[in-house]
Amino acid sequence: MNIEILEFVEGARNARGLTVVIDVFRAFSVECYAVDSGALKIIATGSVEEAFRLGRKYKNSVLVGERNEKKVAGFDFGNSPTEIIQANLKDTIVIHSTTAGTNGLVNAVNSDLVITGSFVNASAIARFIKAINPDKVSLVGMGYRATESAEEDLLCAEYIKSLIEGQNKDFMERISDLRHTSGKRFFLPENADFSPPTDFFLCTIPDRFNFVLKGNKRFDGNIDIEKIDL
Repeated sequence: MNIEILEFVEGARNARGLTVVIDVFRAFSVECYAVDSGALKIIATGSVEEAFRLGRKYKNSVLVGERNEKKVAGFDFGNSPTEIIQANLKDTIVIHSTTAGTNGLVNAVNSDLVITGSFVNASAIARFIKAINPDKVSLVGMGYRATESAEEDLLCAEYIKSLIEGQNKDFMERISDLRHTSGKRFFLPENADFSPPTDFFLCTIPDRFNFVLKGNKRFDGNIDIEKIDL
């Protein structure tokens, strides 16, 4: 099995084989919490305009996401797991659009199979990949705003790769240390309304969920998210 680590939207476009699109802070942590909170379905889209269109189409939908880290005007929730775990999402359709993560899903057009990636379900991702045993795996870190390398995404990619290869490495200290590097923005008072400290902790709990989220291309170019229990 050949495992390659890529970055950004360009990396998603260049990804081949089984692709894991990784966005730890916060898109694909949020999607796991949304599914766990009872969402009937998630539709990921790269466009705010498309999110509003889908929201008009599906009556029992809520709009979730961000631009520049903040909730989009007119959306129901920001891209915050803290908001999601406090919401009643039972039997709703979550329309999800973010700067980095959902754009990665939409652009992974050359992959055989696409799943989302985060710490909260990393071990499930590794087990899923080992069960399929593809020739090629692409781990795509979407980065901060899809333009700057993000330590958390690259560390998550390294963690998943280590699990697939059966390496006995302890990542807990390095994950915790993200609080002082790429995760320090969650602890700035000026960010508390849209990126609270609880988001950092909810996004960095390894292996909280025992499922993977698979992306299925829709007829309209958006992505249906399918939960696969392990």
